[in-house]
Amino acid sequence: MNEIEQSYEYCRRIARSRAKNFYYSFLLLSAQQRKAMCAIYAFMRYCDDLSDEPGATRAAIERWRSEMEDALQGRFSGHPVWPAFHHTVRRFGIPHEYFREMIAGVASDLEPRGLQTFDELYRYCYQVASVVGLTIIHIFGFDTRSALPLAEKCGIAFQLTNILRDIREDAERGRIYLPAEDLLRFSVSEQDLRAGNRSDAFVRLMRFEAARARTYYDESLPLLDLVHPRSRPSLWALIAIYSRLLERIESTNYDVFSRRVRLSSLEKSWILVQAVLSRRSTEIPRPAATR
Repeated sequence: MNEIEQSYEYCRRIARSRAKNFYYSFLLLSAQQRKAMCAIYAFMRYCDDLSDEPGATRAAIERWRSEMEDALQGRFSGHPVWPAFHHTVRRFGIPHEYFREMIAGVASDLEPRGLQTFDELYRYCYQVASVVGLTIIHIFGFDTRSALPLAEKCGIAFQLTNILRDIREDAERGRIYLPAEDLLRFSVSEQDLRAGNRSDAFVRLMRFEAARARTYYDESLPLLDLVHPRSRPSLWALIAIYSRLLERIESTNYDVFSRRVRLSSLEKSWILVQAVLSRRSTEIPRPAATR
């Protein structure tokens, strides 16, 4: 097994063990696409871990950024992700700027997080999630640049869903992603989020944020018709999993404090079956409230 194959195998193991939602959609792709998705995921997983580990420092992120720039030019440090990462980026023509944005977003999480406006939140979501969508549609394949803003919106929808699911864990780390303007509008304080106060005001806030997320899901759906047909089941499954997760958050009446909302392996496997059987690209399982 050569260096690149060893690197892809390392990335596959990382994706299989850590990509709780993404990995299911990988299974519907060709072998080369699946390897590429694992390589991108392993890179981005390490980026995210850099800001979440205790004692994370800007110096560590800067070292990773420097190693990435070298890897993009074909110069590898000792980390096993780089050969597969470089091979994937070159093979699928992925713009380098996406990865720089990702690292910038991760670096911003080193400081206590507080956002004033939705524009600020959108920028953060773009850096840590939209660039993921923009990256993977290069692996999926597309023929028109109109796919790019749709992939950006898809990433926003996914990240807003993650933020709603992870409010408790993020608040414990000193990260409040919901904009201060929204907290003020619904009379919810940052202390309410840290204390897990699921008041009527909090439920109204969450309902507002969930509707905002769903708008981005709705606006991104035409992307399914723009990626190459062989990749549509994978994208279909990915959107369905995250859309269903948003529905699950709503069905608990936004009880994100007492437990982490998630889909079971059986539910995600059933979505894969639906993705394979579906023949119409817009047949995305939708939250009950919008059917």
